[in-house]
Amino acid sequence: SPLIELVAVAFMLAAGISFGTHFLAMRRVSLRPYRLDPEARAFLTVCLASVALVAGYLFLHGIHDDFSTSARYSLFNVISVATTTGYSTTDYAVWPVFVPLWMLMLCTFSTCSGSAGGGIKMMRALLMFQQALREMMRIVHPRALIPVKLGGQVVENNIIFAVLAYMLVYGTTLTMITMLLTATGLEFMTAFSAAVASVNNLGPGLGDVGPATTYSVLTDFQTWIFTVAMLLGRLELMTVFVLLTPAFWRR
Repeated sequence: SPLIELVAVAFMLAAGISFGTHFLAMRRVSLRPYRLDPEARAFLTVCLASVALVAGYLFLHGIHDDFSTSARYSLFNVISVATTTGYSTTDYAVWPVFVPLWMLMLCTFSTCSGSAGGGIKMMRALLMFQQALREMMRIVHPRALIPVKLGGQVVENNIIFAVLAYMLVYGTTLTMITMLLTATGLEFMTAFSAAVASVNNLGPGLGDVGPATTYSVLTDFQTWIFTVAMLLGRLELMTVFVLLTPAFWRR
């Protein structure tokens, strides 16, 4: 039912926005907090732009006979993956390879901090984008003082450094899990997509663990790897890895 899908999409989008922003909107009985939240604006912009992109791509490649059908399947499945909900109404793994890869990329960063979604969160992605722009400007103007700003507020360098450290740990974790899985004999696309899906708490991956299948094809050892990966992702990595440092246990 398209109506049921629309209701689900509305709540998936709501769950992808910070509950702090929801609280302010309810307390003030106003939509202004959503407009003032740069993270919420970026989240909605990325999600809706991706829906339009995927719908157009599916229609142009003849996956569906009319644009409305393409838009319907794109809306539900793109929003579901982007918000790490993990539901599907079709086997999107059989769509042109660009589409499922784009959707998989969305699940890594699109949800807001303080939301129900997984991934690195849109806040970190925005800060990394601003930092990249700052470094490019520094190449052109080495003596310039260029602060990183978000929502009109200057972001301290120690926060930027913390985000950089998190991104390094995140990338290393995905790489190591993928390499470990391929060492067990798992095909690369399955290993990589399942690692991304597990660390970001998405659910379905691609290949042998796509939306039309389950993880039951995996061995016990591979299942344990994904179990640890899901815990790492839900606890945002650093919370777990800090337990492995000698300084944490030192009196």
